[in-house]
Amino acid sequence: MEVLIFSDAQSLACKSADLVESQIKAFPDSVIGLATGSTPLGLYKELILRHQRNGLSFEKAKTFNLDEYVGIPASHPQSYRTFMDEHLFNKINIDQSNTQVPDGMSENPLKVGPAYEKMIEEAGGIDLQVLGVGTDGHIGFNEPTSSLGSITRVKTLTQQTIEDNSRFFNSDEFQPKLAITMGIKTILDARRILLLAHGENKADAVRDMIEGPLAAFCPASALQLHQRTTILIDKAAASKLALKGYYKFVGEMQDELLRKHRPSDWISR
Repeated sequence: MEVLIFSDAQSLACKSADLVESQIKAFPDSVIGLATGSTPLGLYKELILRHQRNGLSFEKAKTFNLDEYVGIPASHPQSYRTFMDEHLFNKINIDQSNTQVPDGMSENPLKVGPAYEKMIEEAGGIDLQVLGVGTDGHIGFNEPTSSLGSITRVKTLTQQTIEDNSRFFNSDEFQPKLAITMGIKTILDARRILLLAHGENKADAVRDMIEGPLAAFCPASALQLHQRTTILIDKAAASKLALKGYYKFVGEMQDELLRKHRPSDWISR
């Protein structure tokens, strides 16, 4: 697990965009796993700018989103399909048929997970997975106590997640309590993982994810098992880490190695 600490959220967004851009340029047909929420917005804005100004092309790329609410249509303002269209897909040259989001309006939500897993497999697996982390340590909608071996499935949201997301819904509006989410195993099967977190409200989850025990109570701690995960956080999110100085030292040593040898093994394929 590589831990990179930045002075602010914008620096974090720029670095994460550098890494995604490197993947896309090396393999234009990359399969990218994407997340919703406020955390990746800076990354998506940077990717849009690089597409518009520098011609970064997503023409051959394929994407799979982590999750979607059960019970609201794709056209709903709070659906994750709408979120992705508004904040990324409609502003880059990606083929919409190559963008996959779980079907929250399926007649049988229990069949969505296996079908989604099959689509990921047929696409060749996920090259690079982008993640955020919830205040309770969830990744995707894998809430605390989720199986570390779980795959895409229907998940009941915790009261904390429902409350955290309630700000997006009107008081008299239906707010889903179920979601379809990639499982923890599905996430760990990605060849590379980027997890982004910023803000003091994420400090407890970041500490538990990086320095806490491997435990289903903090689903993000499962990333300790992944050989090629990069954690990008700002100083506020890193504020409760015990080994901040060590992570900075590791980064300096890695930079020195890169300057001397410039390996290309960051790219996944």
